[in-house]
Amino acid sequence: MVLAEYLDGVRKTNPLIHHLTNYVTVNDCANVCLAAGASPVMADSIDEAADMAAISSALVLNIGTLDVGKVESMIVAGRSANVRGIPVVFDPVGCGATPFRNRMAAEIMDQVHMSVIRGNISEILSLGGEHIHTKGVDAGESVNSEEARVLAARLAEKWNAVTVISGAADIVTDGKRTIIVHNGCKEMALITGSGCMCSSLIGAFCGASPEDCFGSAAAAMITMGLAGERAWKKYGQEGLGHFHMGIFDEIGKMTGGILTEGARYEEY
Repeated sequence: MVLAEYLDGVRKTNPLIHHLTNYVTVNDCANVCLAAGASPVMADSIDEAADMAAISSALVLNIGTLDVGKVESMIVAGRSANVRGIPVVFDPVGCGATPFRNRMAAEIMDQVHMSVIRGNISEILSLGGEHIHTKGVDAGESVNSEEARVLAARLAEKWNAVTVISGAADIVTDGKRTIIVHNGCKEMALITGSGCMCSSLIGAFCGASPEDCFGSAAAAMITMGLAGERAWKKYGQEGLGHFHMGIFDEIGKMTGGILTEGARYEEY
């Protein structure tokens, strides 16, 4: 996996990434795309969602702040993307927290084929029908790393989608190949939006390299983790606000050389 090629692809092609996302982190998602070299658009009206998806390079669906109308827009946008072979990234935020959220996530999955699904361990296992406790939109019960790797691979095959589980180590798998990413720092869990930004960054990388969503997802997660490490080292002593903004700085300054040198991952 040549990491620099994925990042360079985003910078060269400036892919348009359509988001139907949540109002808590929408600004973070837009900024992380811009920092990586992509162009974000957030058009969630059902009157234009399909048309916007049709002219985009990738579509990101994030159910963090959920209502029935938004789900309808997600489905029409997702179908539009599917028809055209445009990658769709799904972030099932808080899946497992409430029956309504579970039903809506299942409905979206039933109607739209996903290229990549990214969430924490609770969200992914809940989406896959596993019984697990979710603490709001945060991970609940823990699963050991080997169990998580096996479960992620099984779900990736079931969904025919690259599956990404974010955590202390990130798991990226298509069911046959798996990459464990060790970049990142625990302080990333202290700021709002780090998970949503991961999904948007995956969208940006997939938009530039749609033929390789597995490699794109892995490269995006490594980029995000490395940016978090570098930002905490530079800005952590100033506080979480500086750290938060520092992640955008580090993604914007990321080069293929920095990415290659700083990447820490295992391939299975």
